[in-house]
Amino acid sequence: MSSLAKLKVLDLTTHLSGPYCSMILADHGADVVKVENPNGGDPLRHSPPFQEGESAPFMLWNRNKRSVALNLKSKDDLRILQQMAEKADVMIENFRPGTARRLGIDYKAITQINPDIIYCSISGFGQTGPYAERGGLDLIANAMSGLMSINGPADGPPFRIPVPVSDVCAGMHAAIGILLALNNRQNTGSGQYIDTSLFEAGISLGVYEAASVFANGEVPERLGQAHRGSAPYQMFKTADGYITVGGAQENFWVSLCKVLGCEHFLDDPSYKSKEERVKNHVRLAGDLTTFFENYSTEEIWKLLDEAGIPAGPVLNHVDVFNNPQTIERGMVESVSHSKVGDMKTLGSPVKLSKTPATILKSAPLLGEHNNEVLGDWNISK
Repeated sequence: MSSLAKLKVLDLTTHLSGPYCSMILADHGADVVKVENPNGGDPLRHSPPFQEGESAPFMLWNRNKRSVALNLKSKDDLRILQQMAEKADVMIENFRPGTARRLGIDYKAITQINPDIIYCSISGFGQTGPYAERGGLDLIANAMSGLMSINGPADGPPFRIPVPVSDVCAGMHAAIGILLALNNRQNTGSGQYIDTSLFEAGISLGVYEAASVFANGEVPERLGQAHRGSAPYQMFKTADGYITVGGAQENFWVSLCKVLGCEHFLDDPSYKSKEERVKNHVRLAGDLTTFFENYSTEEIWKLLDEAGIPAGPVLNHVDVFNNPQTIERGMVESVSHSKVGDMKTLGSPVKLSKTPATILKSAPLLGEHNNEVLGDWNISK
């Protein structure tokens, strides 16, 4: 049996943060019902690239779910949703704050029919504060949480982080909050409200930056490839590519100098301690690069590994999904889609020994399970 078997989840979310949260729950056995607008469904259904007319991003993080199409502005469909909410364990929404209340499906309204429900809201900035009612996207959260200010070349402009870290992290936070609330309900019998946001997700990732600001009050500078508290801890150019090296720990630093044949750096006052190496990281990176460029990526990776120094090549995503470690860890799985046929999807990164995640079905077509879900949940039309 899966970890979350028999858990009923009503998912009213769209795009990425909310669907990523419900994907985690669905992968571990929850019965996730995705409620979509009959007129086009989740907007992500229309995002490229496409396979047989179906959005590849939508299919990736909406697997293991069932879709019910309901017009929440229709009294009849709203009544159906209310019946479902009455029987749900968890309800998730990521409307702009105020929208759920205007639709009559906010936490206060839903607890009138299901007092013990766990209700999770994901928004751009949270349900309170001066920015609460503003729209928030991953891009905006990255900018306003400080993440963009530290990303990019030291002497250039801030760079957008290409991976949607605030969206994904907010989804993870929401899933963690739901699991915590479920555990509390098991102990107390009471449900509760969960409020999280993309903005806070971004802020929570700036751990070194927070420590720096709280310690000295200074604005963290943009460092390019360098690390704020460790050196050498970055990417270096090789003869044919790039290698990342974590050589800041004292024993790794000594071994690195021996591998590269630059033991004289061990006597250099500028590199004598971790603190000095961080202070002089620009010069250090330049000095080390002249040695790394004497090796191919594969050669230096092998030498560093033999010396016990953490290192790894910079892989593109085609390399990643063909990597033997990726395959061995089950991070590429196959699933059958009703229109696309057999297709690949990401595996679960959490490996449970007794109740592992399972990917049993692909993402649903819009409204594919209306009759099935209403029957299973014993909902009258």
